Amino acid sequence: MLEAATSALASFADPAMLLYLIIGVVVGLVIGVIPGLGGTGAVAVLMPFVFVLEPNQAIAMIIGAVAVVHTSDVITSVVLGIPGSASAAVFLMDGHTMAKEGKGGRALSASFISSAVGGIIGIIGLTLVVPVARPVVTAFGSPEIFMLIVLGIFLTAMLSKGNVVKGLVVAAFGVILGIVGMSPVSAEYRYTFGSEYLSEGIGLVAAALGIFGVAEIIHLVAKRSSVADKNVSLGKGWARGARDVVKYKGDVLRGAGVGVGAGILPGVGATAGAWLAYGQAQAIGSRRKGSRFGQGDPRGVIAPSAASNGIESGALIPTLLFGVPGAAPFALLLGVLLIFGIQPGPDLIEQDLDLIYFIVWAFAIASIVGAIFAFFMARPLARLSFVSFPILAAALIPLLFMSGFQEPLSLGVFYTMLALGIFGWLCKISDIPRAPFLIAYVLAVPLERYYYITVSAFEPGEWMTRPFVIVVALLLIVTVGVVTYRNVKRKRLHPETAEGASAAADESGIHVPPVVGVAMTVGSMLFFIGAFILATDFSPNGQLFPYMASILGLGLGVVALVKDIQQVRRDGGVGRIEGAFRAQLRVVGVSILWLLAFVWLVFLVGMYVGTAVFALVFLLVVARMKPLFAVIYVAAIVGALYALEQFAELVAPVGWLI
Repeated sequence: MLEAATSALASFADPAMLLYLIIGVVVGLVIGVIPGLGGTGAVAVLMPFVFVLEPNQAIAMIIGAVAVVHTSDVITSVVLGIPGSASAAVFLMDGHTMAKEGKGGRALSASFISSAVGGIIGIIGLTLVVPVARPVVTAFGSPEIFMLIVLGIFLTAMLSKGNVVKGLVVAAFGVILGIVGMSPVSAEYRYTFGSEYLSEGIGLVAAALGIFGVAEIIHLVAKRSSVADKNVSLGKGWARGARDVVKYKGDVLRGAGVGVGAGILPGVGATAGAWLAYGQAQAIGSRRKGSRFGQGDPRGVIAPSAASNGIESGALIPTLLFGVPGAAPFALLLGVLLIFGIQPGPDLIEQDLDLIYFIVWAFAIASIVGAIFAFFMARPLARLSFVSFPILAAALIPLLFMSGFQEPLSLGVFYTMLALGIFGWLCKISDIPRAPFLIAYVLAVPLERYYYITVSAFEPGEWMTRPFVIVVALLLIVTVGVVTYRNVKRKRLHPETAEGASAAADESGIHVPPVVGVAMTVGSMLFFIGAFILATDFSPNGQLFPYMASILGLGLGVVALVKDIQQVRRDGGVGRIEGAFRAQLRVVGVSILWLLAFVWLVFLVGMYVGTAVFALVFLLVVARMKPLFAVIYVAAIVGALYALEQFAELVAPVGWLI
């Protein structure tokens, strides 16, 4: 084991390896500042480069991005009072208060250092877990791995913020889309409709960028404004923040511990972990004199910062040891490993232990490098929030679609990304978690494979009574019971905030009428009915899993529809699409038409000419940029795409005419 760790560390003596790690760190820091994209967006943007790099280089780059996204998303929360991600909202309590008092530098310094320390503590935890978990993991058979995958998907939906039942429906939707293409258990294509593009599946990059990246672009372009409109003031106290970390080292250690524990449980996520860390720091700190939680106490920044990176490193444990992603970004990391033929789980520990330690070292180094870079990049990163988002979108749209094109090398993927983007936006305004979709999508093929092996090799009574299978089943039952009890209790105490309560609103405060939720539920049920009917044409082995997934999805859809009907009765009707929501739909519709125009231009004249025409018109009309600056900016965008093709070996789509 020591030999594997030493060998993994020696890999970073290669300057190229460090370079790719640093590239990932920089991309993670930049993307982390843009609200909504976060870790999943950063990893998805880097995914196309995976196909042209060596395995360790690609993994180092991905780990570099994942390790630092929660380092940079603190910046906008502290300086501007605008969270870079949902988990960063906790820093509004004390971090932003400190910034308003002229102590923004102190808050950021404490946060950056605590994040690095939390990440390292999490990695130490992973290192200690490997030898302990090794004999357990290697004893797992297909029933145990199958149940672990089921547990991971269910926990992600059950513990994610938002509508739990519809989160499970979205997960079932992800499973169906994840098995499009060649069946892993029978020699046949499924759900391809004769399309050569779909024969290879939808593509992980396209799915991730669509459900998260394109959805956020649709949402933010509709605003036609910058994220912030205040002056950047980082304030003073950078050295004082470092001393605070030393002074409150107990809060760092406890916060990191809470984060690692939250990271190990799939679906708990950074948001819940950050608030748990803040809560425990407040509970302990309030007993002492001088407590100012909520009024600018540095411990309110230190504990959740340590927890955020502790969560990311802790999430590596289920991802690497069991093949169950701890969070959405790790679903993409799992996808990278699978692309290179690396199967996390028992085989990884037995045959490729040095890879685990390579990831350990990469995460530790990236945490430290990210903290150092954040000190120097804090001000320019904060200024990104003052750029009108349509200006950023003019560059982001071509980059995202060109990234999604790399895996299938088919223009059909553009329509897939746009459709998933619209679906992701609907989930966003309807308070439906999107992480279950991505994790279920990534795990669909191994889930089917282990399900088929399990039901083929074991009688139902045999595999269902295995000790670990029973333990996982009990965990599922307990989780469902706890979540149900929590929702019932919250509904009784606070009926106005209970899940499914009336006056549902998106993050802009705009009321979303119940008819939207009903339409999404009915649409999902029709989708599962269609998936079931189409599966009747598959072979007996090939239809086994689609039947199970579609029946489960339909059942969940029925439960969701019952809850929707209850919602309609409480509201006195399905509501009307009017007022602010109608205005929002109109603007979002225009945003979608702009994206569709970009897709058609690329289809017609190729990536470069299509991007140039689209970006120029978009900047002049939507961003209202001056013509000279617009031309210069468009030239820079096209030049960047050309550089990616020449030096990163990405492939630019070719149009019908050019």
